[in-house]
Amino acid sequence: MNLKIQHFVIIITLGVFISCKQNPPTLIKIEGKQLPVTSKISAVDSIEQFVTPYRNRINEVLDSTLAYATATFSPKDGALNSSAGNFMADIVMSEASPIFKNRTNKEIDFSILNSGGIRAVISKGDVTARNMYQVMPFENTIVVVELTAKSVRDLIAYLIQSRQPHPISGIQIMIDRDGSLTSVNIQGKPFDEDRTYFVATSNYLANGGDNMTFFTNNKGVTETDYLLRNAMIDYIRKTDTIVPFVDDRFIQTK
Repeated sequence: MNLKIQHFVIIITLGVFISCKQNPPTLIKIEGKQLPVTSKISAVDSIEQFVTPYRNRINEVLDSTLAYATATFSPKDGALNSSAGNFMADIVMSEASPIFKNRTNKEIDFSILNSGGIRAVISKGDVTARNMYQVMPFENTIVVVELTAKSVRDLIAYLIQSRQPHPISGIQIMIDRDGSLTSVNIQGKPFDEDRTYFVATSNYLANGGDNMTFFTNNKGVTETDYLLRNAMIDYIRKTDTIVPFVDDRFIQTK
């Protein structure tokens, strides 16, 4: 009889525990409101004291003079090539070539960027790191794409059709007054239909950005892990004076 009573008590106790068990909380509704971060919001003294030394150091680095520009570099001062574009494309060739050579024992043939990626001018006078962040605000890296001759043909056709001063270096393109291609030289030699070419560009363009879909038909991509903006800063830092120029790398005969 006592055993039956014990079983009864155990069953009742378990029933009480189970009935008292709470269900897991369930999300019913989410509410939120927009809080504009403006100068009207007072700074928190403790946070401001913590941040100030870092802010001052960052501003010191960004505003330090890297070089002197004899005149303004603009992405729009030429019809088919520009001073800012030529400058950036030449930097890509200069700074990425030793990295690519060291990793692959091969040479970069030419470079191409997009004119829309140049977001500011480099004004005459002292050039700072902050200027480079304004010119190139994106975290794009330099990559080298191996293209067939056909893909290079598509690249050239893209440049001719767009009629914009897209930055190029290492390649010279000439078209006649009607826009028909008359000659292409790469590294001073006539375009060779029987070989592949190594083209330096940004990772954004290598993925087909700005309608440069010819890059997606490639034979391989080598990542340099080198930010385009950092390449610009490194180049300018070791160059005392920079001079803008527009030349004959892409021209149309009259």
